[in-house]
Amino acid sequence: MTPTRRDFLALSAAAAASMATTGLARAEGAAARIGYNSDFWGASIAAVAADQGFFTKHGVDATIKAFTNGPIQVQALGAGSLEFGYVGPGALWLPATGKAKIIAINDVGFSDRVIAQAGITSIEGLKGKKVAIAAGTSGDMLLRLALKKAGMAMSDIQVVQMDPSTIVAAFASKQVDAAGIWYPFVGIIQKRIPDLVELAKNKDFYPETTFPSAFVVRNELVDSNRDLVKKVIGAIKDAQDFRAANQDKAIEITSKLLGIPAPDLKTEAGYGNFLTSAEVIKQTKEGNVDNWLKTMNELFKTFGKIETSLDPKDYYLGDLYIEA
Repeated sequence: MTPTRRDFLALSAAAAASMATTGLARAEGAAARIGYNSDFWGASIAAVAADQGFFTKHGVDATIKAFTNGPIQVQALGAGSLEFGYVGPGALWLPATGKAKIIAINDVGFSDRVIAQAGITSIEGLKGKKVAIAAGTSGDMLLRLALKKAGMAMSDIQVVQMDPSTIVAAFASKQVDAAGIWYPFVGIIQKRIPDLVELAKNKDFYPETTFPSAFVVRNELVDSNRDLVKKVIGAIKDAQDFRAANQDKAIEITSKLLGIPAPDLKTEAGYGNFLTSAEVIKQTKEGNVDNWLKTMNELFKTFGKIETSLDPKDYYLGDLYIEA
């Protein structure tokens, strides 16, 4: 959930690219600062909504801003420097503990991996090894799941916390033995270390554990500016439908925003579900979204991330999504 590319220098270029592209989202309307993560699934809705004029259509004067991960965006929401943000599966404990409210489900993702240097062929082989993670992300969550399945815990490995771009450099230079990371970063690393070993992936735990990502809003806005929240949801729904119907175009638009080559984003895009707004509504009405979130909450408790959690109905605004 961070920038990237050409060699990885473009990682910082992504932030610059976002600033340049924010102008696409600006229009007369209610002002809103909206965060995104710099990968396909974390950025494509913001990119498409800006490029295709969906923010403007719904009366939102949007400034879109790049972040490296969801927890930092939730911090920004709490600090009042952001109105809306994006969180991956590993950060869903934040809305579950009242730090934000979920306004839309983005996708169900399969892009996370636990990877290791050549010679390490199993999760058990990580015992005592240096393993890099971006704390509170889906890569962190997948690593914990894989360790648990192998009868191990985080205390059995040497955890090294880094942001995603630093993980790319550290793994490529063999400063760490393994990492919990996701595409497109896995693809970047693979170009440098083609003999890396994939030890675990999301699908190893699906469907028992589903990894949804989501859009969140600052808590007080739900009551103080409900109209703005509905407008942003409307733009998100339009962007979801466009993205599902025009996948290659969505990849191209997101590539321009992030400064990441489209082929790399296409690989990442293949590891997620292009949910339409109708599909999100269906999953919401059938109670599946609540069940996904409840399962994640139980995992967060098992891993010691949280002690208690809210019921999803108290922080997932599914009715508002349906209404908008």
